[in-house]
Amino acid sequence: MMKKLLPVCIVLLISIMACNLPVTTPTPAPDLFQTMQASTPMPTIPVNSTLPAIAPTGEPTGKIAFTCQVFKEINREQICIVNADGTGYRRLTPEDSMRHFYPSISPDGGSVMYSALNEQSKHYEIYELVLATDEIKVLTYSLGDLNAPEISPDGKSIIFTRFFDDPEHPTTWLMDRDGSNPRQVSDVSAWDPTWSPNGAQVLFASYAEGLSQLFVINVDGTGLRQVSNLPALRGRSDWSPMDLVVTYSGKPWERELFAMNPDGSALRQISPAGGNSQGPSFSPDGQWVAFTAYFDRYEVHGCEIYIVRVDGTDLRRLTDNEYCDYQPRWGP
Repeated sequence: MMKKLLPVCIVLLISIMACNLPVTTPTPAPDLFQTMQASTPMPTIPVNSTLPAIAPTGEPTGKIAFTCQVFKEINREQICIVNADGTGYRRLTPEDSMRHFYPSISPDGGSVMYSALNEQSKHYEIYELVLATDEIKVLTYSLGDLNAPEISPDGKSIIFTRFFDDPEHPTTWLMDRDGSNPRQVSDVSAWDPTWSPNGAQVLFASYAEGLSQLFVINVDGTGLRQVSNLPALRGRSDWSPMDLVVTYSGKPWERELFAMNPDGSALRQISPAGGNSQGPSFSPDGQWVAFTAYFDRYEVHGCEIYIVRVDGTDLRRLTDNEYCDYQPRWGP
């Protein structure tokens, strides 16, 4: 009975974590990735402005895939996509299907990877949707509950998070592009992996002294090292072709985006204050960041997709949905 309930428990925790929706039950279950108690004082985040100067470029290009709540009914998260200029919004996943999360776009821009509940396996599997034809391929089956898939820069491999038996001990896995040859990257608890620009390393979140922090590891499992020292670090991060890392941190409903060098140095806030910003993703040229925020509707289900230049200027809103849009991932 407990194993049948495991996928439901995991996805409920992921949904709450992704949108920071307030929990109203008298004794809420702990967030899977919440590592600090509400009573714990939040240390000041040290920041500086020594990141390399990046000259503003032209208009943003490419597409952004994201999780969208387009239906009023609960538990019907879909995958949507929009052009970087805010045009071309459309839902990708079928209306009669249910929960979908963690989209990412392939390096060639031809397909979108995501996680969704499979009615046969009763687990969250990894899917690929071909944008030109809307063909959907199931890439995994019964490996456990899988999420956050991302294709390598050379298009040959997929990195992802695997939950199996113990929802409090997710691990990072790698498989071939067609879903074959799955193998574990590291034994440590690890989630929300993303590739380095050259595909030789993986950035992910894990625990360090009771806190969630960012780590880097070589694809072969060697060279594990911690790169961040932030309070209450959360969720998905990203690694840009300009060799910058972006993540988000802060108390619930007070989160901000921070950029840093891959070794954790030159930390700087890049999100305009007050939006509860989270889930950042770099544009393919590294000049922009897409993210989820609440600048215009600071209420439950008020999150939308925004973009901002990597220097923190030129904030733009891309979506206008009645319910939440979140987990953006930028592609060509």
